Amino acid sequence: MHRIVSPSFESKSFNCPHCHAYAHQIWKSIYDHHNNRVNNLEIAYCSHCKNFSLWLNEKMIYPETTGIQPPNTDLEQEIIEDYLEASNIVNKSPRGAVALLRLAIQKLCKQLGEEGKNINNDIASLVKKGLPVTIQKALDIVRVVGNDAVHPGQIDLNMIKKQLINYLI
Repeated sequence: MHRIVSPSFESKSFNCPHCHAYAHQIWKSIYDHHNNRVNNLEIAYCSHCKNFSLWLNEKMIYPETTGIQPPNTDLEQEIIEDYLEASNIVNKSPRGAVALLRLAIQKLCKQLGEEGKNINNDIASLVKKGLPVTIQKALDIVRVVGNDAVHPGQIDLNMIKKQLINYLI
């Protein structure tokens, strides 16, 4: 598993908040239209994806961060992409994030040798094969909340967001 290095002010390299690659960061000061340096505002360019992060008073203000842990590198790329998309939208669309996580779990079950057609049956099968009950409970939370998020009915968005953040942290 690769080490994850969180973005930090003026660090030469860290995992990019856009592409998540561990990459060299090119730091630049920002100047106004009179060529005066703007105090306490810096920009870092990722040498891998060429996107930037914006820093004010030594804190990253763009892109918005959630504090959610990065995905496990043992996951298939498609699952990693679903997880990253969910973590990027959790504050803006908790329903969308939990639906993506549910999809990621269904794909994970398939990666682990299950059929991938019925997530509840797949989780039960993994438990029979030795999956710890604590992991099963976490998967079931996402499964149930994910189902509620995509089907019509009464949805408590604050509850979804709280459960998602607790799960992802």
